[in-house]
Amino acid sequence: MEKRFLFKDDHSLLYNPITLILALALGFIVMDPFHMSPISEHEFMPVKHDIAPYKQVMGSWPRDNLSRLGTHAKLEFVDEVFGPESLEFDSLGRGPYTGLADGRIVRWMGEDVRWQTFATVTKNWSEKRCLRGTDSTTSKQWKHEQDCGRPLGLRFDKKNGNLYIADAYYGLLVVGNEGGVATPLATHVAAGDPILFANDLDIHANGSIFFTDTSKRYNRVNHFFTLLEGENTGRLLRYDPPTKETHIVLDGLAFPNGVQLSKDQKVVLFTETTNCRLMKLWIEGPKSGEVDLVANLPGFPDNVRINDKGQYWVAIDCCRTKAQQVLSNNPWIRSIYFRIPIRMSILARPMGMKMYTVISLFDENGRILDVLEDSKGEVMKLVSEVREVEGKLWIGTVAHNHIATLSYPN
Repeated sequence: MEKRFLFKDDHSLLYNPITLILALALGFIVMDPFHMSPISEHEFMPVKHDIAPYKQVMGSWPRDNLSRLGTHAKLEFVDEVFGPESLEFDSLGRGPYTGLADGRIVRWMGEDVRWQTFATVTKNWSEKRCLRGTDSTTSKQWKHEQDCGRPLGLRFDKKNGNLYIADAYYGLLVVGNEGGVATPLATHVAAGDPILFANDLDIHANGSIFFTDTSKRYNRVNHFFTLLEGENTGRLLRYDPPTKETHIVLDGLAFPNGVQLSKDQKVVLFTETTNCRLMKLWIEGPKSGEVDLVANLPGFPDNVRINDKGQYWVAIDCCRTKAQQVLSNNPWIRSIYFRIPIRMSILARPMGMKMYTVISLFDENGRILDVLEDSKGEVMKLVSEVREVEGKLWIGTVAHNHIATLSYPN
């Protein structure tokens, strides 16, 4: 009787040299024995994103074919401000105030004086340690951020003139109307967990402060891993001034970012950057405690800000890609793909890293009222916030060294 030996069959998978080489290469990538991958220093645990289907969102999203933002916006204060994330004006109309990548909050004082340092978030701040000019928005600043601070969201309490700050490393802080070193308010929640990545905030009429803590796993320097993993350890928090305690309002959020109270104060809107959407939490009325979707977005949202009409501007780093959809829905592919020993900037392009700016105006029900694009990145490739003040849009960016303005409506 002829004996057949499966493992000596020339056609078996094991003895197919191409298959064997591919299997060994895959095993090498997954094991990453020499820590050559861009995620080797992290416990990378990707999960499936809770994100709307690509075709559903992109197929119905209105385009600004005239690229009005790129065509008509004006660059302001070039190389004078470094990563101006959030823009704020005080009760006297002075400003803008903005937080910079070098750890300062600065204030525009007019053409004669120009920008003036208004506040810092820590006594550790010094010019020698923290000032790097235009390099502040590059990796040269990253190792200094935890010492110097990185102020992100800014809000004035118009009742008392205090400026509240969400700093990526120092939590929630406040500084008086004369400026100086800010006073810490919240670095931990009441249960004892640290606030790892405070991002944005808004102030309720009763004095409570709602703010986001983007991740319990990654700080700001490593925030891109929050997006890659799809991890949902982010939280919406509330600071209570009378008790000086911070409570968890919502948890299980995927990169919670911008925060905005509605005009009637019954709703808190917030963006979820990883899941490309604008959400709202009811805090008053019969739906109190419920969370609703406001809008699915074509890209990755940052801050949301209200205008005088009760409409909402959302800053979006656009756009999602088909490849990003595949990676988002298949964490096992991400687990292998991002272990390939190639620079992260190259691997991340299918996730939407080659970006341009979109700003969108919504009504309270999520209906799109306007869309403005900078499709060629002429004004900015990454956007963080849009403020509408007296017929002008003020546009901030965490990544560039300028502010953009645009007359609106134009």
